[in-house]
Amino acid sequence: MSVEIKVPTVGESITEVTVANWTKKEGDFVNQDEVICELESDKATFELNAPESGILHIKAQAGETLPVGGLVCVLEKTAVAGSDAASVPEKVDKVVAKTGEVKEMKVPAVGESITEVTIANWFKKNGDYVNLDEVLCEIESDKATFELPAESAGILEILAEAGKTLQIGESICKIVGVSGDAAGTNLAKAEEKSEAKSKETASTTLSSATPVAAKILADKGISADAVKGSGPGGKVTKEDALKAEKSAPALAEKKDATPAETKVLVGDREVDRQKMSSLRKTVARRLVSVKNETAMLTTFNEVDMKPVMDIRARYKDKFKEKHEVGLGFMSFFTKAVCAAMKDFPVVNAMIDGDEIIYNRFVDVSIAVSAPKGLVVPVIRNAEKRSFADIEKEVVRLATRARDNKLTIEEMTGGTFTITNGGVFGSMLSTPIINAPQSAILGMHNIVERPVAINGEVVVRPIMYVALSYDHRIIDGRESVGFLVKVKQLLEDPTRLLLDI
Repeated sequence: MSVEIKVPTVGESITEVTVANWTKKEGDFVNQDEVICELESDKATFELNAPESGILHIKAQAGETLPVGGLVCVLEKTAVAGSDAASVPEKVDKVVAKTGEVKEMKVPAVGESITEVTIANWFKKNGDYVNLDEVLCEIESDKATFELPAESAGILEILAEAGKTLQIGESICKIVGVSGDAAGTNLAKAEEKSEAKSKETASTTLSSATPVAAKILADKGISADAVKGSGPGGKVTKEDALKAEKSAPALAEKKDATPAETKVLVGDREVDRQKMSSLRKTVARRLVSVKNETAMLTTFNEVDMKPVMDIRARYKDKFKEKHEVGLGFMSFFTKAVCAAMKDFPVVNAMIDGDEIIYNRFVDVSIAVSAPKGLVVPVIRNAEKRSFADIEKEVVRLATRARDNKLTIEEMTGGTFTITNGGVFGSMLSTPIINAPQSAILGMHNIVERPVAINGEVVVRPIMYVALSYDHRIIDGRESVGFLVKVKQLLEDPTRLLLDI
């Protein structure tokens, strides 16, 4: 059984009203006499109460004008077995009853070195019905952002709000099991429908002025915030908007100044404050920690890139035709780094307490600028890969990074990092070590410079390279020798093929 709610007679001369905003959403359960929306006439704004208890079905959206007697909404009267109205979840088209089964969801273990995460944002609201495996929220660690799916179906009870930092194993939310025909797909569809309609009314609901008043003020070029409203909760009504007049801009005056000392500020003086993301805060904390806890030094050299560029120009088309990937500089640098580490293995080592771990494999981390910040996915066993394998893996990881799809496993375990500031135009920099690694190689832009070769001055494409290293385990001889070896291999790439 359902009850139709129509526009009541609100005055002798009033023939139509406008739905100002809804205080309830489609599919909400409302109690008798509860306020469900605000109606606005040309004389006043008044509230519309529910004559019965039931499930709300909205027929007129916010901003819509209706004649007296027009249909505003319908209440579907339903009985709740063994429950009261307070136990009825929102955003469903049928009433459900709680089963008493509660699934508590906790922060999962997401990586060996990760001890805490931050709730980035919730996709669902408290009291929403969720299906099994439906994504509830996004969780940020210092390495990646990942989604948290529901471990069961039921009513969501949020325990940790967005922005809160939790330790591994702490509770995030609870899911209360429900029974009844409303469970499952029907609920998900009803929720999607409700969300779509609530978005349509969001701008009106959150506005400080009614729709009619907002239009009048917009035509006058007046901000609603500049008008004192006489409606409920200080809302600006149509009458307030008609009376409002645009005030003259005030001069910014120095306090206690005479007229002759008045100063006018010209231009945009606004500032925007934005909360740092969890990823950005963690990266900042770790970088400062590296600077404070390592004896970091940087050594520099320059590389004549003509031999590499000549090879690329000669074979890039055939390379792409055969391997279906472009031939870039990263594969040359990665191969050169792996070859140089055979002579200087300490560059690929790391400190663990009072011990030094020498890795017999090379997992190269590549720094990638992603939408949420700098990330460093890893090319596993780079020393065993071919040029084509390296290029394909670089493209794959970079694409996943920019799409925010990198997993924790793809970003942990690197033994050495390569970063390319040259893509942004950097001429020279001192990159910071990616702990617990002991060294990082910085590539920069390629610029034609005059150099002396065999007694003659010629113009060559030169790149400056930088190696930042932890002086606690890498000495100057080893750092300089490693960088010189990389330089020699890049300036004579045939040595990479001959392993000399």
